[in-house]
Amino acid sequence: MKVLTTAKEVKEHYRVSVLRSPGFVPTMGALHEGHISLVEQAVKSCRMAAVSIFVNPTQFNDPDDLVKYPRTLDADLKLLSEHLRKNDFVFAPSVEEIYPEPDTRRFDFGELEKVMEGAHRPGHFNGVAQVVSKLFDIIRPSSAFFGQKDFQQLAIIRELARRNYPRIEIIGCPIVRENDGLAMSSRNRRLLTQHRERAGEIFRTLIAAAAMITDYEIQEIKEFVTDRINMIPGFRLEYFEIVEKESLALVRSRIEMSPEREYYGCIALRAGEVRLIDNIEVRLR
Repeated sequence: MKVLTTAKEVKEHYRVSVLRSPGFVPTMGALHEGHISLVEQAVKSCRMAAVSIFVNPTQFNDPDDLVKYPRTLDADLKLLSEHLRKNDFVFAPSVEEIYPEPDTRRFDFGELEKVMEGAHRPGHFNGVAQVVSKLFDIIRPSSAFFGQKDFQQLAIIRELARRNYPRIEIIGCPIVRENDGLAMSSRNRRLLTQHRERAGEIFRTLIAAAAMITDYEIQEIKEFVTDRINMIPGFRLEYFEIVEKESLALVRSRIEMSPEREYYGCIALRAGEVRLIDNIEVRLR
């Protein structure tokens, strides 16, 4: 694999390579098996694969979170070298390369960005759209692979591609979990031992909540999730919502749900000072 740090180097790589339009995996580094599952899918599906490693400052509405986000470039490159082929490449730019001047663009995703993460992290999805559009313009992929753990982000990126990059196929890939069910995340390495030991309860709570849909109303399910998460020492729920997959419309009553549509239960919480998200499909039986 090759390691490139500028858009100019990417252009030169394409100039001398027979291959173009790679399968693309955007990451913020601190790679884990979840990221590698995306890389493996890109390698399997595409003749060329590209992986970006860039901690994007414009999507952090909490400056402290940006400072504490793990950065492990050397380890990431070593891990990727075990999976990428000779003509594949890693794009690891500086902040100055991506933002030579402030990005003042404003994206409007309507209702998609007003619920859940959008309501709790103002400006987050605008920053996501800024960096993804810049990366798409540099990498010019044929397809891009994103994990379904970031459920709302995936919906936003699908809409971004629909509007501005119709030739790029956006591929959502399944959540990869630890043995206890915790969704793999770069933030997990920041969990204190006592919080990590209890973090498997998040997925167990989601499983129980999803099973309640046939017998309980939405508000009762939300109260169950709130009580169960908040009773874990050091954990505090931010939100739990059941949403329609495509529109992200909040479901407020079971009567609103249709067997022809797909729904997901989405959760965000704090485990100590670390913010975690997860989701699960909710099926009407």
